[in-house]
Amino acid sequence: MSAALPFPLAPAPFTGRSRVTEPGACFDWLRQGWALFSASPGLWLGQTLLFLLGLLVPATVPLLGLLVSALLLPLLGAGMLSACQRSARGEAPAPADLLAGFRDRGGGLVLLGLLHLLGLAGITLLLWSIGNGAQQAAGFGSLLGGWLLNGLLAVILFLPLAMAFWFAPALVLFHRMSPLQALKASFGACLKNWLAFLVFGLLLSILLFFAALPLGLGFLVLIPVLFGALHASYRDIFVGV
Repeated sequence: MSAALPFPLAPAPFTGRSRVTEPGACFDWLRQGWALFSASPGLWLGQTLLFLLGLLVPATVPLLGLLVSALLLPLLGAGMLSACQRSARGEAPAPADLLAGFRDRGGGLVLLGLLHLLGLAGITLLLWSIGNGAQQAAGFGSLLGGWLLNGLLAVILFLPLAMAFWFAPALVLFHRMSPLQALKASFGACLKNWLAFLVFGLLLSILLFFAALPLGLGFLVLIPVLFGALHASYRDIFVGV
């Protein structure tokens, strides 16, 4: 006689399976991000100031501070996503949400930060070596060709890095995935939805331009809206499968 099944049944483990969404979904992601911010603008402004201070204060320490900030980025980013999760449930974000990554899955999020830093360092070193070689080459044509090659390589190399890390903190925090699993799932989801993210990237470049105009103060609004859009895209592509 077979053993009785446990009740209630345990949910199936999250595999990181993602779905393809409409190319115009990015407009809805931004709309949802704005809706989260506009529901509690004062609280979100305070949350964003704490987020920025958590990154900028360590960065004032030469060399070591930049390393600390890079490791803190996924931890604090996970905290902003936790606040988005709370807001999506109709609750007001709280300052304690910013520490969600420190309380849970901190090791995995720090490892994400380290992997991100290593990726950035490797790409920057490669681009610097190519640019340095172009400067030593004779002739304006060689110099211009080196700059163009550097720009093309920057797009080719930084884009996959951004794709791998876009959803990774949310997958580590909310689904307890390992950093490598989260990076793979995030890259695959972005690749599936390349057209939606292409449109999103174009919109983001416009928003970044306007956010930088009033002495950069627009980033106090744009940052929480973008975290809200990130959370909306995560729910759309992963939770909605």
